[in-house]
Amino acid sequence: MRKSTMDWKKLFTMQKQLDHYIEESNKIPAKQNLFEDKCLALLVELGELANETRSFKFWSTKPPSADEVILEEYVDGVHFILSLGIEKGFEYSGIENGNKVEVDITAQFNTVFTSCIRFNEEPSQINYTTLFTDFLHLGKLLGYHATDIQSAYYKKNKVNYDRQQEGY
Repeated sequence: MRKSTMDWKKLFTMQKQLDHYIEESNKIPAKQNLFEDKCLALLVELGELANETRSFKFWSTKPPSADEVILEEYVDGVHFILSLGIEKGFEYSGIENGNKVEVDITAQFNTVFTSCIRFNEEPSQINYTTLFTDFLHLGKLLGYHATDIQSAYYKKNKVNYDRQQEGY
């Protein structure tokens, strides 16, 4: 089993730079509060991720999307979780709760949705840490390791810059 740590400081720095670039490129006033928009965007990304995994589609025999598609959707969530922390001045220490025993992916999706809504309603460091930890646990259930997530984040970060330059 691969064991590695995530360079959260680097990802927060990269996300802060991307957020600044997007806000400058789109002439978003510095005082504009984007928190609600980012919370909704995270919920949408979670829905897209769930849709690609098809974990909840008990009525369908169609298999999940390719792993690279699911990982890209997962990393979209990482982008918004980082951005939400930056928006509120919170960071993630990288200390995860290793005692999680939830093994059902659908139940974990519901946990992450609930954590996101709770953070939206009450943005605190503890609710941010819970959201982040729950999301990372979902990633583990999907089979992703820190190196997978970090590499995919770097790749998607570049795509996000390219999209901004192309008028996405």
